[in-house]
Amino acid sequence: MKIDPFVILLFLSIFVAYIYPPLGSGTGTFSLSTAAHYGVSLIFFFYGLRLNWEKIAQGLSNYRLHVVVHLSTFVLFPLLVLPLALHFSPPGEPDWLWIGIFFLATLPSTVSSSVVMVNMARGNVPAAIFDASISSLLGVFITPLWMQFFISSQTSGKDLSSVVFSLIVQVILPVLLGIALHRQMGAFSQRHDKTLRKFDQSVILLIVYTSFCHSFQDKMFSAISLQTLALLSAGMVGLFFVVYFIVALWCRILRFNREDTITALFCGSKKSLVHGVVMSQVLLPNAKLAGILILPTMIYHALQLIIVSVIASRFAKDGTE
Repeated sequence: MKIDPFVILLFLSIFVAYIYPPLGSGTGTFSLSTAAHYGVSLIFFFYGLRLNWEKIAQGLSNYRLHVVVHLSTFVLFPLLVLPLALHFSPPGEPDWLWIGIFFLATLPSTVSSSVVMVNMARGNVPAAIFDASISSLLGVFITPLWMQFFISSQTSGKDLSSVVFSLIVQVILPVLLGIALHRQMGAFSQRHDKTLRKFDQSVILLIVYTSFCHSFQDKMFSAISLQTLALLSAGMVGLFFVVYFIVALWCRILRFNREDTITALFCGSKKSLVHGVVMSQVLLPNAKLAGILILPTMIYHALQLIIVSVIASRFAKDGTE
C-alpha cells in the first residue's frame, strides 16, 4: 500500500511549524493566515463548480441509504464520543484534546475521497456523490449545534448564530456561486480537476500550518506526550471500526444490496478534514487553540485513508471474482 502524499505533507507541515512557528503565526492583511482564510472560500467555490447534479439526482430516491449515512455521520458518531468527552472535559473545565475528539465526531463526511473509494469498491457511486455533497452542506449547521455542549460555555467560544453566519458566508455562499456558474465554468473545472484538487490540498496544508504555528508559539502542546498521541491514534482506529461495524449491522438489518452497503460503510464512517480546519477557525477566535482542536481530525483523516483503501481494495477484488 502506498501512503497518500497528502498525508505525508500534512505531517510535514506540522514539523515545519514546530521548527519555526513565527513564520505562520503572524496576522494582518498580507499574512499567511489571511491567505488561508480567503483560500477556504475558493475551495468551496470550486467545489460548487464541480458538483455533478445529474449524478446527485440519480441517487436522490434511495432515501433509506441516505438516512443511514447521515444518522451515522451526525448522530451515531457524536453519541459514541459525547459521554466520554463530558466526563473528561466537563463544562467550565476544558480539556481541548477531548473537545477536539468530539469535534471530529460532529464533522460531516468527506466528499472526494468517499466517492473515489466507493467507486474503487464498486459501490453505488451516484448515491455516494449525493450523500457526501449533502453531508457537507448539513455540517455547516449541525456541527456548530453539537459543539455548543462545550464551546458556548467557554470564554473563547462564539455565539451559535454568529458561527453559523460566518460559515454561511465562508462556505455556503461560495458553493452556491459555484453552482450558479456551473453551466459556464463546469467544463473548465472538469478539465482542470487535478489542478483544482491540488489547490484544495495546498490551502488545507496552509491552514494546518498556520494553526499549528499559533499553537506551538504559545506552547499549547507542552502537556501532550508521545504516549498520549499513541493512545489517541489507537482510539481513532477503534472509533472507526465501532462505527463501521454498527453501520454494517444496520445495512444487514435493512437488507441493503452490496452496492448500497459499500456506500453506507464508506460515506458513514469518514470525516472531512476540509470542514474540520475551516470550522476550527470559525468556532475558535483564539487561533492558538485551533491546532489542538483539529489534531484528532488530522490523525483520523490519515488513518481512515489507509484503512478504507485496504477495505476498498478487498471489496473490488471480491466483486471481480
